[in-house]
Amino acid sequence: MGNEKTVRCNLLDAGCNDESAAFVNQLVQAGRLSDALHEMKVIRCGLMEELHQSQRRVDCLDYLIRQTEKDIRTTTERR
Repeated sequence: MGNEKTVRCNLLDAGCNDESAAFVNQLVQAGRLSDALHEMKVIRCGLMEELHQSQRRVDCLDYLIRQTEKDIRTTTERR
């Protein structure tokens, strides 16, 4: 799967915290690849949930932006 430094760097680049990266790396180095895969999938699920939460926040802001732009157009048209 790669050397210890490469695995750890990739995990950190993927957004894992130091503790999670070290744990997965230990599993990989011990040859427990199925367990490492499971942990990486758990971490991925967490990251996907964060992504979805961010998307919901962006959607809320988009709504407010559209409403504000609509209010500005309405106010401008009345003058």
